Amino acid sequence: MTITRRQVLTYGAAGFATSLGMGRMAFAQTMLGDMTLTSLSDGTLTLPAAMVLDPIADDQRAAVIEQFGLGDVLSPPCNVTLLQSGGRNILFDVGSGPEFMSSAGFLLDALNAAGLGPEDITDIVFTHAHPDHLWGLVDDFDDLLFPNATHMMGQTEWDYWTNPETVDTIDTGRTTFAVGAARRLARIEDNITFFNDGEEILPGVAARATFGHTPGHMAFEVRQGTNAIMILGDCIGNDHLALAYPDWKSGSDQDQDMGAATRSMLLDQVAQEQMPVLGFHLTGNGIGRIEKADSGYRFIQDI
Repeated sequence: MTITRRQVLTYGAAGFATSLGMGRMAFAQTMLGDMTLTSLSDGTLTLPAAMVLDPIADDQRAAVIEQFGLGDVLSPPCNVTLLQSGGRNILFDVGSGPEFMSSAGFLLDALNAAGLGPEDITDIVFTHAHPDHLWGLVDDFDDLLFPNATHMMGQTEWDYWTNPETVDTIDTGRTTFAVGAARRLARIEDNITFFNDGEEILPGVAARATFGHTPGHMAFEVRQGTNAIMILGDCIGNDHLALAYPDWKSGSDQDQDMGAATRSMLLDQVAQEQMPVLGFHLTGNGIGRIEKADSGYRFIQDI
C-alpha cells in the first residue's frame, strides 16, 4: 500500500459498518516523513462511568458529570496503532479479540479494510496487558492470530502479569484481567523481546515509561528527524477528565497517584513540544494534538 498524503479511508462493507455503528471509520492515516501511521478501529468499550469517577469527591463528581455531559455508561473508542516503516507492519497492541466485549474485537476487519491480513504483521509491541490491548492475540480456538509476528513488551509489565501471585494480589475487580493476561502471554513466552524505558526498540521508535495505569505501562515516541508522534496507549485514557483535570485520580488506573503524576508530566511535554499524539481511547480515531486550555488541556482531533 502506497500512501502519499494524509487521508481518511472508510470501509464501506455493510457488515463492518453495522458492527461498529453506522458511519464509524474503520481506519484513518497520517504520515511522519516516509512512515505511515494508521489508527485501526477495534470498536468501542462499554464501561460504567464509576470506573473513572469513583475516586472523585461527591461535589466535584456532580459538577464534572454536568460539565462533560457524562452518563452512567462510557463508550470510549479503541484505536489500535499500525506503523508501516522500512518494510515492517508494526502493531501497537492487538485489541480485545472475541472474548472481552461484543462492542469490540474488530481489529481484523479494520486491517482488511487497510489492505492487510494478520499474516502481514511483522511486529507486535504492547503498551500494556489489559484485555482491550492484549486479548486479541488469539482467536476463538486459542491460536495465535498473527503467525509471523515477533512480540515486544516492557520488562516490568511482563514480570507483573506473568507473576503467579498477581491474580491473588490484584484488585478483585481485575482478577479476570490477570487470568486472561497470564493465559495469553504464556502463548508467546518463546517469542518475546523485552525492553526498558528510553530504549530504541525498533528504528525510530523509543519506549517511554508511563507507569501508573498498569505497573509497567509504556508509551512510544515515533520520530523521524525533527518530527515525532507519541503513541499513548492508556496513560492518557480519555479527553475529558484526564485533560481538564490531569492531576485528579482515575479509577481506571491501578496506581492512581502514579497515574495522575505520569499523565500531568506527559501532557505538559506533548503540549509544550506541540507533538501530535495517537491515543487508544481518545475521541474518534485518536489522532490529534494536545493544547493548553485554562488550567488544563484540550484535545484537538486532526482527522
